[in-house]
Amino acid sequence: MRKITFVINGRKIETNERNTILRASLAHGIYIPHLCDHPDLTPFGGCRLCVVEIEGRGLTISCKAPVEEGLVVQTETPVINKVRRIAAELLIVNHHAECLQCVRNTECKLQDIAAYIGIEADHLQRLRQTAGDHPIDNSNPFFIRNPNKCVLCGICVRTCEEINGVRVLDFAFRGYETKISTLMNKPINESVCESCGECVVRCPTGALIIKDYQRPDRVVTTICPYCGTGCGIQLGVRGNKVVSVRGDRDNPINKGQLCVKGRFGYHFIDHPDRLTTPLIKRNGAFVKASWDKALELVATKFKEAQDRYGPEALAGLSSARITNEENYLFQKLLRCLGTNSIDHCARL
Repeated sequence: MRKITFVINGRKIETNERNTILRASLAHGIYIPHLCDHPDLTPFGGCRLCVVEIEGRGLTISCKAPVEEGLVVQTETPVINKVRRIAAELLIVNHHAECLQCVRNTECKLQDIAAYIGIEADHLQRLRQTAGDHPIDNSNPFFIRNPNKCVLCGICVRTCEEINGVRVLDFAFRGYETKISTLMNKPINESVCESCGECVVRCPTGALIIKDYQRPDRVVTTICPYCGTGCGIQLGVRGNKVVSVRGDRDNPINKGQLCVKGRFGYHFIDHPDRLTTPLIKRNGAFVKASWDKALELVATKFKEAQDRYGPEALAGLSSARITNEENYLFQKLLRCLGTNSIDHCARL
């Protein structure tokens, strides 16, 4: 792809010709406030916070302005700051701001913008507050929708349409009553939502949050155990307990995306009913045993069935959760035992 050069705040930047001013600036460490833009999605231009000034053209929103050879761009001028401040204040004054109680606290983009611009509480009080009191949608088993903290950035709408192709959400109603809604404004669990959580991880505010969220103290990168696709995941660990899962954006398989099982199905790790040692039935009851004892018993039973009924009395059922190499070894074992009765949960 052809490279072009333009100037921003007096600094020459080289970037790809199809880039936007906003994304080129962010890639070179130049911060421009923005809410509705996301690198995974097409530009939207809804929040109007990313306004910049192009020499000879005037003000424009940088998220939809393509870079051009020789452009001269300013991100900080008195006019820009005034326009940006007004747009930010109108969002904040209509926003429920219980920040200390919000899961997104310190990770909220609206907080970052307010701190960057320097929003003054006295000025906000002079504006007419129209913050609504919409009911919170708690119907989904994994996440909560709070319309009162929504800034109408449309990221959830575009995520559902562009990434998953499900189109659960869209803009509904008009004017001050505009909000993000499901079809017929029904609870999320009555929609066609697949609970993948892609909208939740991209939401810039507390409008979409994971239930019972705990902030981890460290992150461990690994592979999702649920199927043989091999999606990369980042486990959020607190103490010795897994408290969250995020997709690994550097993994070439899933590039950060996850299904509902991969993102929310980690509670089995610490479930009290999870088996952590082999069990052998003795006198009608299961008792704990070592791996050596368990494997010895299995081999003995295999040999007894083989001697009494022939090798075709044995059969094996493999799993998509293990690797192709492990499945190959499994079928090799069964064929060495003399049977071709092998099946797999993903054969269809």
